[in-house]
Amino acid sequence: MKEMNELKRKVLELLKEDARRSTSLLATLLGAEEEDVKTAIGQLEKDHVIVKYAAVVNWDKVDDEKVTALIEVQITPERGRGFEGIAERIYLYPQVKSVYLMSGAYDLLVEVEGRNLREVANFVSEKLSPIDSVLSTKTNFTLKKYKQDGIIFEEHEEDNRLMISP
Repeated sequence: MKEMNELKRKVLELLKEDARRSTSLLATLLGAEEEDVKTAIGQLEKDHVIVKYAAVVNWDKVDDEKVTALIEVQITPERGRGFEGIAERIYLYPQVKSVYLMSGAYDLLVEVEGRNLREVANFVSEKLSPIDSVLSTKTNFTLKKYKQDGIIFEEHEEDNRLMISP
């Protein structure tokens, strides 16, 4: 990919903080021309640097039961394709939200979402584990999400207790 200029990099940082910012506001914040900002964003979208604009949702505040699991997967890399083919096979399932190649004790970290524990367990036993290259899986269920994408979900109350000294 071509080297990214400073304007594009700054636009990305500002959009990452808040993707709803208008091009005129971005131009003002960057001290740039609005047309240059529009051109930069258009090019970033065309080059698939910006792939989606999305909201960060605190699902605990919504009456919508969901179960999220992080699954550690050990695999045997495929000859000629390494981890790419198996990662692609896994990420094409609709319940898979993210797949990461990792260093350490396991190869892939797979984030899966389901309506309940059974649905996630069935995915692991019926879809993931039977894949030939999969050696082992370890499923970790998310109990509570405190922070995502730099956003803290819980409002922190200040400690107003008086300090006691001996």
